[in-house]
Amino acid sequence: MTRDRQRQIEGFIALALFTLTIPTANWLIGNVGTVCVPEGPCLVPVAPGIKAPSGVLMIGLALVLRDVVQRRLGALAGLGAIAIGALISAFVAPPAIVVASVAAFLLSELADFAVYTPLQKRRFVTAVFASSIVGLVVDSIVFLQLAFGSLDFVSGQIIGKAWMVLLALPLMYLLRRRDEKLGLAAA
Repeated sequence: MTRDRQRQIEGFIALALFTLTIPTANWLIGNVGTVCVPEGPCLVPVAPGIKAPSGVLMIGLALVLRDVVQRRLGALAGLGAIAIGALISAFVAPPAIVVASVAAFLLSELADFAVYTPLQKRRFVTAVFASSIVGLVVDSIVFLQLAFGSLDFVSGQIIGKAWMVLLALPLMYLLRRRDEKLGLAAA
């Protein structure tokens, strides 16, 4: 298999996984948690004494996967992934939170893109970390304010998403190392 073909296959796998995180996050928020708030989200513990809506786990992962899509398929594919994700979010989010879901998704992914793009060629792992942190903060604030009119769960949202980013960073490091070894440059 050629290097370009391998890069494309990995990019499309990351794109497929990225698109799956969106309906999964929307499903989790209404169905899975240690407690489900009436007319509100289902919550999961993310730190001692701190809970967050359960969809946070998938959103943290989505930010990292979008970076991988861009690394493998290029900046236009990264922007295309954001557009696809926003459309999927509009179709799968519960009606009560569809505007919040789409707005938070678009703004957070664009913030991620803006931070990731200039950093990624020289410092891939740092770019993934920095862009994901910016994206998850934007996502948390926009989503909670629009969906629930409150920032009550903002610390839990940030912590929950950050856990997923931190869990993904060793894999991003291994991906970068393998890319260097195989000569797979970023797109």
